[in-house]
Amino acid sequence: MNIDTSLSAALAARRTNSKTSDLRRTVLVTGGAGFLGSQLCDRHVALGDEVICVDNLETGRLQNIAHLLDRPNFRFVRHDVVDAFDVDEPIHLIYNLACPASPEKYQIDPIRTFKTSVYGAMNLLELARQKEAQILQASTSEIYGDPLVSPQPESYWGNVNSFGPRSCYDEGKRAAETLFHDFRERHGVRTRIARIFNTYGPRMDPRDGRVVSNFVTQALRGDDITIYGDGQQTRSFCYVDDLLDGLMALMASPADIRTPVNIGNPGEFTMRELADIVLRKTRSVSRMVFKPLPKDDPRQRRPDIRLARELLDWSPKIALNDGLDPTIAYFAAELRSNGVRVAAGA
Repeated sequence: MNIDTSLSAALAARRTNSKTSDLRRTVLVTGGAGFLGSQLCDRHVALGDEVICVDNLETGRLQNIAHLLDRPNFRFVRHDVVDAFDVDEPIHLIYNLACPASPEKYQIDPIRTFKTSVYGAMNLLELARQKEAQILQASTSEIYGDPLVSPQPESYWGNVNSFGPRSCYDEGKRAAETLFHDFRERHGVRTRIARIFNTYGPRMDPRDGRVVSNFVTQALRGDDITIYGDGQQTRSFCYVDDLLDGLMALMASPADIRTPVNIGNPGEFTMRELADIVLRKTRSVSRMVFKPLPKDDPRQRRPDIRLARELLDWSPKIALNDGLDPTIAYFAAELRSNGVRVAAGA
């Protein structure tokens, strides 16, 4: 299996093992064993690129990339982006997806979360500067905090609490965007910034604590579906395939894109509506229970994607009603593999 503990060794192996390496791009994906990163690796491996997947496996899962480990143009490197690294070989594209994205996970060690966003960005930007690589930052709709305008355009500065339980993630991502801007202006690094809105689909960790994971897993188990607040707060849900199309379009665009770009689905649903859809699709007997809304949990989140349409000719194609089917099937298979009985409709 293609597993290494150093990036230098991984890239040296790529040079040795591939006779056509000079004709291929080398693509570095941090957070590459995660929900999004692993499927991004899939796509670039299928394109014939040399793919270096970097992950510390704190929230990423080896099972997400197990099918790639024997591919000649794929290499997994267990490494934490908080720590600097250096390589001798060329790198053409870098996707920085390394950071826990679930509030439940990133609040476990908020200092570590902030360092992952900031130190990780600095280390990868420096690598991109040295290699003259193009680099994409996976930013977030959390940049906008609890927004006072809807939908949220990229020009909106946000309404963010810098002193709350979610601040480690929100402010870390904001600082990373600043670093991307400064490295571009000062060093000419070719940067891209994607502000990713709520994304769902296969390979989500059923235990990650995000709303789709929670609702689907609870419904499949027959447990109460936990809704925080009155259920009227809204989110916009983008299926993973649409999201990856957007990231790759942003990376491939020949335009000189200096601004962050929202990537998400503008379709807006209340938490109550999402729970109703999940219950109907799983035919679950679960009931909804309501608990107090956590501090700083935003009441509304909806992307303005006019810029993505204009610059990338991108917009999402998969409706929530359709994207939930493969998502539920994936979660049901995960639960069954662990000996859990699931709802009859799954």
